[in-house]
Amino acid sequence: MTFRNRLVVVATIAVVVAILAAAAASYFAARSSLISSVDGTLQAEAQAIQTHTGRIQRGGALGYRVFQYVTPSGSVIAGGGIKVSPEVKAVAGSAIGTSFYSDLTITGASYRELVVSVGTVEVFTEPRYVGSAPAALQVVVPLASVDSQLAHLGFILALVVLLGIALALFLAWLVSHAALVPLDDLTAAVEQVAATTDVSKRLDPGGPDELGRLRRAFNHLLSALQRSQDAQRQLVLDAGHELRTPLTSLRTNLEVVRRLDQLSPEEREVLVDDLLTQMNELTTLVGDLSELARGEQRPTPPRVFRLDTLVEDAVAVMTTHGRPREVTFTLSSSPSWVRGQRDRIDRAIGNLLDNALKWSPDQSLVEVGCHEGVVTVRDHGPGIAEDDLPHVFDRFYRAPAARALPGSGLGLAIVAQVAQAEGGSVWAGLAPGGGAIFRFELPTVPPPEAGDPDGSDDE
Repeated sequence: MTFRNRLVVVATIAVVVAILAAAAASYFAARSSLISSVDGTLQAEAQAIQTHTGRIQRGGALGYRVFQYVTPSGSVIAGGGIKVSPEVKAVAGSAIGTSFYSDLTITGASYRELVVSVGTVEVFTEPRYVGSAPAALQVVVPLASVDSQLAHLGFILALVVLLGIALALFLAWLVSHAALVPLDDLTAAVEQVAATTDVSKRLDPGGPDELGRLRRAFNHLLSALQRSQDAQRQLVLDAGHELRTPLTSLRTNLEVVRRLDQLSPEEREVLVDDLLTQMNELTTLVGDLSELARGEQRPTPPRVFRLDTLVEDAVAVMTTHGRPREVTFTLSSSPSWVRGQRDRIDRAIGNLLDNALKWSPDQSLVEVGCHEGVVTVRDHGPGIAEDDLPHVFDRFYRAPAARALPGSGLGLAIVAQVAQAEGGSVWAGLAPGGGAIFRFELPTVPPPEAGDPDGSDDE
């Protein structure tokens, strides 16, 4: 069953249930009103009978009224023709005023009955006094008029219900058509995007209702997809541009390899060094591109570990790299627990330290700190130009002063991406007294308890 048909069925059922409930309520309210009117007539009849009968004549009757007096034993001492039930006998022997109403059938016709205790009555058979006895008065009136009115009302209500069902079906169809037109437009737009992969189109934002909210959410989704496509396209273009330089150099050197026998041993050594350098640049560039392509994916579950221990290991590795230029790394740290993907955070810290080493003069100092989830790296190089500060974390951005240095321009972009993916932040600025300072911050967590499966052994 289609959604449109389900909507029509549900709306129709809701309306039909409401109509049936209203019809039933109307019928029973009308019946209750009519029966109350009949009960009032019975009370008036009972009072009139008691007023005009005076002494009870055994076997007598009073005009057109259908009534009878009944003793506790069930004997009829006046009137007649009405069935005597145990309840009537019980009322006859009860206190004066005890009464009840009931429906009964006499010779196939419906009647309403009132039974009321009238106390002790005197019974005569003219002219002789027979005696006295407690009695109950039974009075009945026919319900033919009530039944006729209720039958007429039931017929009218049945017509109303049938017309209501037909009207409910029609209105449900109209409502479903009006409600699903915007949804059909949205479906058509989604199908068009799926068929053409064109995410540049936008829907009319619609009104403040739920469908309008859905349309705006779909527009936001299209905008996000378009930004993602643009970023991917730019990444491919930038990667192609960056790969072109080392590939061109490799091609040039490989053409020289054809004349390898014409080169001196010193020239061969230089050629091999150039080839290895270019291969290292390509390897680094491909690794950086792979890291950026991971985005915010989490291939492994995050773990809790000590950030200061990670930084200490990274500083030890970078100290070895800085030894040929006599660049010294110092570390000030305190225990600091964070939660995240350790390998990605380790690469981000390594990129910060490598950037500091690249810009540090020979025989200079790089100061590293790690406290309360904040890692600071300060070098004593030339610093960052004011024009370059807003762009230091952009992909493939290289300041004019850095274009003569090795690198792909992706290291700091990876740092920014890791910080964002791990719920942290990164900042770059000018250090007092010269040089650059970087601040990489992650949210801290309490140390794990012993046996915690999310805890890290920091091996």
